[in-house]
Amino acid sequence: MATVDVIKSCIDSIRQISEHIEGAIVYLDAGSTESFQFIGAYPVLLDLGARAICSLENMCALDVVVDWNSHSDLARKLVVITSSLLSDAHRYILRCLSTHQVVRHCIIFTSISETAHSAFPDSPLGPDAYHEYESLLVQDYEELVKKSGTKPGQAKLNFEDGGRSQFPSSREDVLNLEASSSGRDFYENNPLDYVEDAVLKLVVSVHHFPMILCPISPRVFVLPSEGLVAEAYLSAEHEDSISPGLPPLSTGTRSDADDVPPGATLTAHFLYHLAAKMDLKMEIFSLGDMSKTVGKILTDMSSLYDVGRRKRSAGLLLIDRTLDLLTPCCHGDSLVDRMFSSLPRRNRTISHAQGKDSGSQLKLGSSYLQRAPLDVQIPLAKILNEEDWQIDNFRLLESVEAFLCGWNSDSRVEGLINLSQKIYDKPSRSDVEMLTGSFVSSENFRGMPFLEAILDRRTKDGALLVKKWLQETLRRENVTVNVRSRPGLVTKAELQAMIKALSRSQASLLRSKGIVQLASATLLALEESNYAKWDAFSSAEKILNVSSGETSQSLAIQIGDLINKSALLGSHVNEGKREISKGLLSLQDALLLMIIGYILAGENFPTSGSDGPFSWQEEHLLKEAVVDALLENPSVANLKFLDGLREELETKVSKLKSEKTVEESSKLEIDDFDDDQWGKWGDEDGDDDNKNEQVYGDVQLKLELRDRVDNFFKFLHKLSDLKRKNIPLRDGSLTTEANFDEERKGLLYKLLTRVLGKYDVPGLEYHSSTVGRLFKSGFGRFGLGQAKPSLADQNVILVFVIGGINGLEVLEAHEALAESGRPDIELLVGGTTLLTSNDMLDLLLGDSSYI
Repeated sequence: MATVDVIKSCIDSIRQISEHIEGAIVYLDAGSTESFQFIGAYPVLLDLGARAICSLENMCALDVVVDWNSHSDLARKLVVITSSLLSDAHRYILRCLSTHQVVRHCIIFTSISETAHSAFPDSPLGPDAYHEYESLLVQDYEELVKKSGTKPGQAKLNFEDGGRSQFPSSREDVLNLEASSSGRDFYENNPLDYVEDAVLKLVVSVHHFPMILCPISPRVFVLPSEGLVAEAYLSAEHEDSISPGLPPLSTGTRSDADDVPPGATLTAHFLYHLAAKMDLKMEIFSLGDMSKTVGKILTDMSSLYDVGRRKRSAGLLLIDRTLDLLTPCCHGDSLVDRMFSSLPRRNRTISHAQGKDSGSQLKLGSSYLQRAPLDVQIPLAKILNEEDWQIDNFRLLESVEAFLCGWNSDSRVEGLINLSQKIYDKPSRSDVEMLTGSFVSSENFRGMPFLEAILDRRTKDGALLVKKWLQETLRRENVTVNVRSRPGLVTKAELQAMIKALSRSQASLLRSKGIVQLASATLLALEESNYAKWDAFSSAEKILNVSSGETSQSLAIQIGDLINKSALLGSHVNEGKREISKGLLSLQDALLLMIIGYILAGENFPTSGSDGPFSWQEEHLLKEAVVDALLENPSVANLKFLDGLREELETKVSKLKSEKTVEESSKLEIDDFDDDQWGKWGDEDGDDDNKNEQVYGDVQLKLELRDRVDNFFKFLHKLSDLKRKNIPLRDGSLTTEANFDEERKGLLYKLLTRVLGKYDVPGLEYHSSTVGRLFKSGFGRFGLGQAKPSLADQNVILVFVIGGINGLEVLEAHEALAESGRPDIELLVGGTTLLTSNDMLDLLLGDSSYI
């Protein structure tokens, strides 16, 4: 039987819509762009006959002629692929149609199903969402054409701003879906031939395209950060919630009558359609309250029609991220995690906060999360030596101008030439920005996907494998490198030398682009500053882990030392005495370690204090250390609990710094000839008043800061209660460590070890299918009942972590499978997003937190 391959399933889904792609200009929104980048779908789209591939949010009037040549006509077919609600993509689709006014067929593919559209609180569309939107888009386009006063094909584009000036600039300017008119007045007031030109020839069709995901390897995937499923809230703000991007605590008190967060509904619909596309019949198991909710929605969506179809049986294991917050917060031995933490990310394409009305709110709170895109930017030009990669902009612009002058002379040509001149006058982007690489999961070395291979290896082994691939590629290309290489060791110098050697000619660079990009990412991850900081984090986490096996006082002292050291470093940096050295941790890093310390304390000292795992004296010292650190370094970390207070703290710090500078300069100005000491007599009272006001203001500021820090520690108490409040963790079988000196294993490893060994897992719930419930309730009376299936009996197991996964968990999941002695099992691992420690800090303390 064929193996399960997520990348192949995604590419097959794209090929199934080939008749729509052929001859069309394809527009991808931010989430689809992120997904297709990982899949490596751009060559596939071009092979299927796409005339051009453009960005939906960043569209430009020049897109109209992007594939122009003397033998081609303007495109009359437009394909839009979006990972968001149709109502959210609406204004961008209207922009496309208003620009490509010769287009007569607009095909829209969305990853959000009709049922999910009607269930999502912010969507104005009903159960028949696709047909509703088809008619509403035509009506809004009709009104937009009427408003512009131009017939299709007669629009005058302003090329100086890329054609954007004619576009609606905000949601208010675009006719809202809810406010769309029937178009009756338009038909009555316009001649029939104009109506036929403007509307009747425009055909809109909407289809479901669920396979918009980011496969890191054929068996590991996450959802695009700028897609709706990953951006939707997973929990509303209540006493058991931690962050909108994480499931609530699994206390077992949530009832079916409670509102289901939009993220849970969308996740269930995504998994249902993913299984359908991959021809899998899921046996659903869940661990955690949110996972049970998603499992119930999935079970309700299944029907009797699924039973008769020949599908491969598979087990789906849903897990709440909040059952294990420690693993994604820590810095484990994973090369993939080091890469994603070290590499710069692409900026978000669009902020929903800007695209929405300011008063637009969901029933469950604010609309969307702002996750960092997964699309990394590998600075190839920086590694390949900028002097060798200067891009000749002048020759490029000369060619563009010659091409334009070959056109029939009119105002549009003049506008384009003016635009090219403006581009030439502007300072060009640096080579580092222009020559960047990114990960493509389908890139492989002799059939072995690069990312899949390094996902299964620790940092050292992964780096050695990359080095081996580079050496073999050099031999294949007949390129020699004069560099000293030591077996069993990877150095920055040899990696850089091999990368440069492969990149000397464009032909070898194109043939070897996959390994060059991966090696460049490895080089940046192993760079001294990144490597030293990661190791400093890892060492601090090991110290905290060992201390948690001793006494609460020992752990509190270690946490306090980390805060004090980071505060001292920050004060020296603020005063300009030193820069942040390699391997030293900032206050923001120390607060993340404090979170780790509190979670460890909750697991090991659950009854140490009445409020929290530490005694009152220990916690009081920690609070004082945090207050003092924030007073000296208010701008070090982006902390949500300091909102509204950060500016005052920064003003105070800058004022103290300026006063210190004045005092130092006044000491140097000594006037030996001025014997008159009575010049300032009588001004002391005024100075005293100013000092009193300043002291009063400082006291008020410190009191306010103490209140904020108290709230922060209440949040830490909630994190320390994870083991006690999460029902599946109470018996300790999934949390207890045998030896504090050994490497700590995550929840996913422990859970899979127990499941594959066929041990009982407390809190693991099986969701019966429709037929299963029928056998249980009816035929069971006649001895035909079905036994509860075991997850270990399945040949395909899909583990999906609601809230996100990291690279170390994927590695440990594969280790658990290898140790089980079950090579016949195909294991797929998925999650809402790929988490780094910085992402966790943002979810817990940053803008995406409930603190």
